[in-house]
Amino acid sequence: MTDSGEQPVAGWRRWLLIAVIALGVAGLAFAIGRFSTFGATSSVVTPSTDSADAGFARDMQLHHAQAIDMAMTIYRKTDDEELRILAYDIATSQAEQKGQMYDWLVKWGLSQSGGPLMSWMTATDGGHDHGVTATGEALTDEELREAMGMASDDELRELDAATGQTADCLFLELMIRHHQGAIPMAEALLDLGSDPRAQAVAEAMKNGQTAEIDAMESMQSRLQCAG
Repeated sequence: MTDSGEQPVAGWRRWLLIAVIALGVAGLAFAIGRFSTFGATSSVVTPSTDSADAGFARDMQLHHAQAIDMAMTIYRKTDDEELRILAYDIATSQAEQKGQMYDWLVKWGLSQSGGPLMSWMTATDGGHDHGVTATGEALTDEELREAMGMASDDELRELDAATGQTADCLFLELMIRHHQGAIPMAEALLDLGSDPRAQAVAEAMKNGQTAEIDAMESMQSRLQCAG
């Protein structure tokens, strides 16, 4: 028999999570609502293939694809209701954003692939080149993915094999890092981009993922995840 005192706490957590999800949905809806006005504005210049807008759309599609995969992995196996709700929201919201970014490139007449990862993120942190090491050597694809906060193949296999609290905690660790890698990308697009639609989505993404990080850190405490 459960302690009746746990019910208000559990209810509060559910409402907190619902509020986080609502923030993300509202931000995305606001961005979508602004798209209709942009579509009628003839003065908007179509981004070029080497623009920050195109680079963001390409890199973030890759970034989102991994988040969707991880979210659906934990959604299928977790017994934690709050985590299942959050995982479902991450998977569905990022799938929608991924589709939007694919559509941008199509409408701009640009390819879905381009230069090295993060090469568009120039002059956003004192002139550091995100594609090279401190000694000027080009980063490998694996190193670039790590810089974007993405999980390695070994970590994905570990998440796939894990069960119970171990799986829940590993997912939270990986997804927090994943979100932390996405936020600087969104901030770089806000600094360097020119397309109003892309900037609206980047702003919504930054705010939504910041709120989700807070929610996931709260879950880590509740689940008593190590570290």
